[in-house]
Amino acid sequence: MQYIPNIIFLILLAAGIGYFTFNIRKIIRNIKLGHEVDASDHKGQRWANVFRIALGQSKMVVRPVPGLLHIFVYVGFIIINIEVLEIVIDGIFGTHRVLSTLLPMGLYNFLIATFEVLAFLVLVGVILFWTRRNIQRLKRFWAREMKGWPKNDANFILYFEMVLMLLFLTMNAADQKLQILQPEHYTKAGAFPISQYFLPLLDNVSVNGLVGIERGAWWLHIFGILVFLNYLYFSKHLHILLAFPNVYLGRVVPKGKFPNLKSVTDEVKMMMDPNVDPFAAPAEGAPEPAHSKFGASDVMDLNQFQLLSAYTCTECGRCTSVCPANITGKLLSPRKIMMDTRDRLEEVGRNIDKNGEFKPDGKQLLDDYILREELWACTTCNACVEACPVSIEPMGIIMDMRQFLVMEQSAAPQELNVAMTNIENNGAPWPYNQMDRLNWKDEN
Repeated sequence: MQYIPNIIFLILLAAGIGYFTFNIRKIIRNIKLGHEVDASDHKGQRWANVFRIALGQSKMVVRPVPGLLHIFVYVGFIIINIEVLEIVIDGIFGTHRVLSTLLPMGLYNFLIATFEVLAFLVLVGVILFWTRRNIQRLKRFWAREMKGWPKNDANFILYFEMVLMLLFLTMNAADQKLQILQPEHYTKAGAFPISQYFLPLLDNVSVNGLVGIERGAWWLHIFGILVFLNYLYFSKHLHILLAFPNVYLGRVVPKGKFPNLKSVTDEVKMMMDPNVDPFAAPAEGAPEPAHSKFGASDVMDLNQFQLLSAYTCTECGRCTSVCPANITGKLLSPRKIMMDTRDRLEEVGRNIDKNGEFKPDGKQLLDDYILREELWACTTCNACVEACPVSIEPMGIIMDMRQFLVMEQSAAPQELNVAMTNIENNGAPWPYNQMDRLNWKDEN
């Protein structure tokens, strides 16, 4: 009978980690539907970006107040969960505060005290985030795409973090009270600078009641962490894990530089080579072109970095809040571009789950999720890319889909068609003959 709690704990732990692994494998499969990305270049800069942007939160603190609050929540929540290691060991072997017997008592007390201070800072940060979102009602949190699940998800995660921190402090307060009363298994260990203020609430509670509170908070805390871990798959907070690979794969070339299509580059080189017969048939056994079409109309046409970014998006809205098209009332929202890409990718993933492979469903990212009006509203200013705290590039998806419209469907807006025709005929986007280009100087 004494091993039943340990067995229950192991089953709970295995189920939580197993379900998380199952969902992560689906995400990896979905991301691999995109074209491969070569990230073998600029490795030093890529790792520097990971430490500076993902770990160091350098782009978050551009806005000091939310940046500082995010650091409280991020650092606090991550470091506090170091104690999960102790909880797991205690749960498996039936011990209590096992690290207090393995570490010097001074170090252990320092760690527990640090965890408590950080838990308090997390609580403060989460409450202020909730206030900014629901009472102050910042505009970027209430855009048209932030309805239903995206709006509720943000609040759910804040409630989750509040409850987990309160359970942690309640567990420590009951443990501290039991240490004072010195029943079996509750030897003096740890320092409690925050939870000590909970002690007056426990003055009239019996030893058995205190044990029940401490054990109940312990079980709910570890259960809550496992639920939180698996909730990430359904939440925008998947960025907690994916921000690091996303930043590593992020742009390391100038933001204004667009990639060249190899198929187009090869064709131009062939056209410029006087030794090539333009009427020659492809050599027998020659490899097929790398891409079956130009640009992107669905998620499978995007690259793996773009699909990873769709899952990484924090939905913070910083991109949309600086987008000149959105500010001036256009339909475009860079955040919505990423959310739509993720939603379509998830739909494709469910299709694969159901059929074993993707079966055409009559839908695609273009038109069914992202409208052409949104794509052509983009000014390609890169403001969204610069603002993103985790190196996401909505503009890359926009440009790939524009490329499909122009090169596959000849569906550019009339104004752009006129400009391209002028470039072809006159060498400039204006309807003036090249010979007349300097006439202005004779008007003075």
